[in-house]
Amino acid sequence: MKILYAASEALPFASTGGLADVAGSLPAALVRAGHDVRVVMPLYSSIPTRFREQMTTAAEINVKLSWRNQYCGIKTLVHDGVTFYFLDNEYYFKRASMYGSYDDGERYAFFCRAILEMMPAVSFFPDVLHANDWQCALSVIYLKRNYNHIDEYADIKAIYTIHNIAYQGIYDIRTMGDIFALNAWDRSIVEYDGALNLTKGAIVCCDRLTTVSPHYAEEIKDEPFACGLHYIIRDNAYKLSGILNGIDMEYYNATLDPEIEQNFTAEDLSGKAACKAALQSELGLPVNQEIPLIAMISRLVSHKGLDLVQCVMEDILLDGAQFVMLGTGDLAYEQYFEELAAKYPEQAAVLIKYDKSLSKRIYAGADLFLMPSKSEPCGLAQMIASRYAAIPIVRETGGLYDSIKPLNDLTGEGNGFTFTHYNAHDMLFTVRRAVNIRQDAARWDMLQKRAITMDFSWNASSAQYVKLYESVM
Repeated sequence: MKILYAASEALPFASTGGLADVAGSLPAALVRAGHDVRVVMPLYSSIPTRFREQMTTAAEINVKLSWRNQYCGIKTLVHDGVTFYFLDNEYYFKRASMYGSYDDGERYAFFCRAILEMMPAVSFFPDVLHANDWQCALSVIYLKRNYNHIDEYADIKAIYTIHNIAYQGIYDIRTMGDIFALNAWDRSIVEYDGALNLTKGAIVCCDRLTTVSPHYAEEIKDEPFACGLHYIIRDNAYKLSGILNGIDMEYYNATLDPEIEQNFTAEDLSGKAACKAALQSELGLPVNQEIPLIAMISRLVSHKGLDLVQCVMEDILLDGAQFVMLGTGDLAYEQYFEELAAKYPEQAAVLIKYDKSLSKRIYAGADLFLMPSKSEPCGLAQMIASRYAAIPIVRETGGLYDSIKPLNDLTGEGNGFTFTHYNAHDMLFTVRRAVNIRQDAARWDMLQKRAITMDFSWNASSAQYVKLYESVM
């Protein structure tokens, strides 16, 4: 099969979150399975020079969008067996940050139109266009509303994946023609609750709709999780499925990772202690193997469950635990965690930044990894933590429910600790239970070995995507 995978970011070129991990690893898994998968993304100015130097120019085209007629260069390189196309327009993509500009709607409308215009220029008409999140939603809408009468485009099927339904691409309906080059007869497709909603339009137009975990696919049918789109999700439930994301098992591999203090395996976990001691020293915390070290690596936003953490973290520290937080986000949360570290300098370390290498050192050094999310479409951090034998403590929602099963005291089954209700003291009870079980060396060793050997690879997930692609063809 020929698949064109459209994403606004992809590792190792540009990343702000989980979408980049998926776009960087799922296509590679599909290529290894024998399919012709190519990725298209914007050529951001932040893409490192070492990759830019490897790119060649495949074509140069002009892209018409409403009254605009803009240049688009098509750069390409092959990475991990996958052909990547980078769409170049400095006016739209030479920015200090990838998202957050006043004209994001126009920028990604250009990107989506360019995806369709690129196909004849590079002689690649896919069997399936797989578009991700609101930034790529218009590629599905344009395909089905503006290009499907053209022979080369007529049989292209469209898959649309929602990675987080909270981000929908909502704009004033009056911008429909001028900014998005949509016609009056497209209004019923994109209008929702009096506004132009790009995600809604893609849901209506796509051949299949997916989310990034089975549990989240069920959750977004209900109002508390759907951010207003529950009626549209229910109307289109017949084409909805959830496929759990995987991770790059080679990149996140405690056995081979050159960025951690000492490598370790399920058979020999002794290197884990060295990683913990090195992390404690790096963070200025007392170096002591007996003290439980709890970590969080997260965007500091409300749906990550940080209000629960605010309620009971001092209780956890007063129990004698150490805590490390790495992440950036809302100012109020940043200030809270910085004040927590100032109040408990011997027990809490807070790093308000994004640092991929440091995150791996934290995974490798932590005993427990806390993810108390209010909602979590898939979550990758709990899988990554497991690869480094940092046992996850999660709330049972979305992909956390699908990937982490609670330790059963009777049967010994399970690969982490979970709590059901969005309640701070339920979380506190679960943390205390995990800390107590850690004192049982045999049980803890068994749990760490199980965690580090969990198969969170793309093998099973990519096979499900292949079945999905085949079903629309």
